[in-house]
Amino acid sequence: MDASLEKITDPTLAEMGKNLKEAMKMLEDSQRRTEEENKKMPTSGDIPGPLQGSGQDMVSILQLVQNLMHGDEDEEPQSCRIQNIGEQGHMALLGHSLGAYISTLDKEKLRKLTTRILSDTTLWLCRIFRYENGCAYFHEEEREGLAKICRLAIHSRYDDFVVDGFNVLYNKKPVIYLSAAARPGLGQYLCNQLGLPFPCLCRVPCNTMFGSQHQMDVAFLEKMIKEDTEQGRQPLLLVANAGTAAVGHTDKIGRLKELCEKYGMWLHVEGVNLATLALGYVSSSVLAATRCDSMTLTPGPWLGLPAVPAVTLYKHDDPALTLVAGLTSNKPADKLRALPLWLSLQYLGLDGIVERIKHACQLGQRLQESLKKVNHIRILVEDELSSPVVVFRFFQELPGPNPGHKAAPVPNMGPSVVGQERHSCDALNRWLGEQLKQLVPSSGLTVMDLEVEGMCMRFSPLMTAAVLGTQGEDVDQLIACIKSKLPVLTCTLQLREEFKQEVEGTEGLLYVDDPNWPGIGVVRYEHANDDKSCLKLDPEGEKIHAGLLKKLNELESDLTFKMGPEYKSMKSCIYIGMASDDVDISELVETIAVTAREIEENSRLLENMTEVVRKGIQEAQVQLQKANEERLLEEGVLRQIPVVGSVLNWFSPVQASRKGRTFNLTAGSLESTEHTYVSKIQGTGVTPPPTPSGTRTRQRLPGQKPFKRSLRGSDAFSETSSVSHIEDLEKMEQLSCGPEQDTLEVNSPGHCPRDPVLQAAGQTEALQDRAQRPEDDCPQVEEPESLR
Repeated sequence: MDASLEKITDPTLAEMGKNLKEAMKMLEDSQRRTEEENKKMPTSGDIPGPLQGSGQDMVSILQLVQNLMHGDEDEEPQSCRIQNIGEQGHMALLGHSLGAYISTLDKEKLRKLTTRILSDTTLWLCRIFRYENGCAYFHEEEREGLAKICRLAIHSRYDDFVVDGFNVLYNKKPVIYLSAAARPGLGQYLCNQLGLPFPCLCRVPCNTMFGSQHQMDVAFLEKMIKEDTEQGRQPLLLVANAGTAAVGHTDKIGRLKELCEKYGMWLHVEGVNLATLALGYVSSSVLAATRCDSMTLTPGPWLGLPAVPAVTLYKHDDPALTLVAGLTSNKPADKLRALPLWLSLQYLGLDGIVERIKHACQLGQRLQESLKKVNHIRILVEDELSSPVVVFRFFQELPGPNPGHKAAPVPNMGPSVVGQERHSCDALNRWLGEQLKQLVPSSGLTVMDLEVEGMCMRFSPLMTAAVLGTQGEDVDQLIACIKSKLPVLTCTLQLREEFKQEVEGTEGLLYVDDPNWPGIGVVRYEHANDDKSCLKLDPEGEKIHAGLLKKLNELESDLTFKMGPEYKSMKSCIYIGMASDDVDISELVETIAVTAREIEENSRLLENMTEVVRKGIQEAQVQLQKANEERLLEEGVLRQIPVVGSVLNWFSPVQASRKGRTFNLTAGSLESTEHTYVSKIQGTGVTPPPTPSGTRTRQRLPGQKPFKRSLRGSDAFSETSSVSHIEDLEKMEQLSCGPEQDTLEVNSPGHCPRDPVLQAAGQTEALQDRAQRPEDDCPQVEEPESLR
């Protein structure tokens, strides 16, 4: 240990090592004494457990941190994105530790070191991103740099702001212009940081007729600036986008810069596309950002560097105003914010920086070119060749007259379905996005809801590729997963409208429009006691739907059935999942209606039977009491005495009549058993009502699952094979009732009587005939007299 400490030239580090060794020795020597003292001293209940005693060792503390970071072993592992921290990430993390150590230096050394780190990092960033003669402000919060720039613009535009303050702003209100496609919450953040009212913000609409839907309308912006100037306001600052937060569109920065110079406004640019300034080829729209007054860069996610601050580059000649605005500071701790980035940029070098940004752009181009070849996928940023952001969504294209493309059959699909494309596709796109995120987590795909386009998926490799380690193989896997999910999406979308029409035409079923459900649809069975105007809990309906869900899942079809609350309601519904193959919607809806009706009627039958049995028991008790009273009157009082009664019964026996009762569940009444004792045959009673069934009976092929269309769209299934299959089904039915035909055949081949009396007569005569002629193998049964 001593030899290794001698190799360390830094006396502070060597001293730290010696102190650590001495401290460990002291702890080892006094361990026994400390334990004895801890036993004698009472433990305070106000001190938390980890702080009691002589403290925890390093291994225990690190183990606690590990458990807090990754969770306990008993907990289920959560599927979250793990940042890929390479050696360049370790350098960034080392910068924070070195910053704490450097802050202990004396003031003169600390001032020189921090000045060197700040100036080097500023120069490197300005050269890499083509922003000459700029200053840099390093900040943890991405929006903090823009807030400081707004303060600088206010101090530059209002000469008396330092003295008069709010009075100057009140007389001539400043106006900050933001694009309608700016990141959410940016305007509110600026107003809170600057202490300005919300009317000082002005949202500039994007193009609605010409150009991109996410680019700022320059002509409309100029009109707004003129109106504000005429009304005595001060146009202060304009925030432009070089890659919007949603879809990565770039504003016309060149024209915006000319407009700002004309009206004396400050131009600030931010966006993910600013990273492409480090490449050899830069589009003209992004290259115009080098002429702006300030820009905000986020090199951390671009280069995969953890805990690296964002940077705001700006141009201003007055150091006093920048100091007042907070862009510069005399505190060494503020200057040390650049230390992690200073270490990481040196470790990567220019080639490493350019390679990571270039790799992310190539991933975006690779995905965009591959998606162009996939049907039913629409790319929203196809005209933005300079943007590495790819935004796409699934849509249902109409079957056109193109002979080279075979459109899928769309049953009962009218113009109304086409008009509701977004409403029907939003839930499917949300489902597709969640599936792709789970299947390819390294892609960094996100799902977002755009105001005009609807639910979309965004692939922004500049913000995720370096962090997640995305490669070209991940993009290929993403394309393969999209192609594998398309048949399910197209089939489900085609069946949604047909399902809605079928449910609305079926009595007892109600179609529930739930826009968040990605399946075929949602249906609810309306029972007899259902209050349609009430949205409260319905115990009877919940019981019926629970039984219906159980019956549907027992069918073992390819569809998934779930039960959940109705949209904006608390009543139970049946949610039908997505379909991967052609489904017979009419059979599906009819099965749901018939099964729900059976469950409701069986439930009512059980409730009625319970009530009938209860009343029958009460009536039987009353009749038993009457029978006992009648027997007492008939036999007399003396026969009820044990000794006297037995003597009287010996000399004069009583011929008591047997009066029994039987309870008929079908009729719900008590009946006498006298007929049973006389005829020796128990009555059949009333025939129970038949079980309700569907009006249309379908025959399935062997191995065919429920709700599958067997004949539609099958060229290999010929008419002869279908006829022969039906004949086979008829033969199977005849074989199934063969024993009955052997016993009930009445001198006419193939005739099977259905009357119970004829059946009983035929069976009796057949048995007698067999008894008389046991040697015959095929006895002839004579015709009953009732048929002669």
